[in-house]
Amino acid sequence: MAGPLPLNALNAFEVAARHESFSKAAEELNVTPAAVSQQIRMLEELLGVQLFHRLNRGLALTGAGKSGLQKLQDGFQSVNEAVQQIRAEPSADSLDVWMAPSFASKWLMPRMHRFVEEHPSIDLRVSASGDLVDTNVSAPSLSEEILRKHDIDVAIRFGSGNYPGCRVEKLMSVTSLPMCSPALLHDEQRPLRTPSDLENHTLLHDETPYEGRPDWTSWLEAVGATQVDGTRGMRFNRVSLALAAAVEAQGVVLSLEQLAANDLEMGRLVVPFEHRVRLQHAYHVISLENTTDDDRVVLFKEWLFREVEAMPSYA
Repeated sequence: MAGPLPLNALNAFEVAARHESFSKAAEELNVTPAAVSQQIRMLEELLGVQLFHRLNRGLALTGAGKSGLQKLQDGFQSVNEAVQQIRAEPSADSLDVWMAPSFASKWLMPRMHRFVEEHPSIDLRVSASGDLVDTNVSAPSLSEEILRKHDIDVAIRFGSGNYPGCRVEKLMSVTSLPMCSPALLHDEQRPLRTPSDLENHTLLHDETPYEGRPDWTSWLEAVGATQVDGTRGMRFNRVSLALAAAVEAQGVVLSLEQLAANDLEMGRLVVPFEHRVRLQHAYHVISLENTTDDDRVVLFKEWLFREVEAMPSYA
């Protein structure tokens, strides 16, 4: 058979063979039974063989029809899978970025418009998930295999920096700070001048399950305020909730200065003391080793580091 394959006719043959009926094949293909019959006859003429026995109550495949049906069905299945894969493939100008929800909402979102303005041709795809956070330094939650499996171009991670097979760059060191609403600073009955004054205030705890997060007991010990009970207070399973409670003057929160930067800049939170404690873990930018020539990744990383350099200090 010369010329291109008659795909419509081959498709009509596969559907008719599956239903053993021209009329049922016509329903699936949204054409008339006569059109299906015509496609089959054209195919039989091109191939020089009979594909069906036309019976009073339906169709029956001939030996020739049976011999090629399975491979034809496998071929159509491969075509369908290829089409789905093409549809699912991100465009060359998209950039898939992964980070924890807290970092996405509290740090990236207030700044992201600047990246979009600088690089309007790059479509950011931001995935915020708590499924891949560092909970155990001996069992890294990110690796080259995971980045490839989830189609992650860039990940931003608070952790130890131990991510096998990946290109890891330290984005910024992290400090923990007590923060509160400005309203609490004006409470003459319960002043907030030194860490010891926390005895008279509710402590707000961020208990998001990630490794290396700050805790009140360790912070109070580091600044010499061991007389304050660091275990009391309200607890939250999301840093955004703990910060929101602090904004509403519900107490004093201990959190990462970097996550609260926007609240501090807008004046919704203030730092009552100058005491700050640097944490061992830091924020890192993680990508595949072979992305050094990927302009999308390079431009996004350069923008991230510029944003970090421009951040003010609040203590």
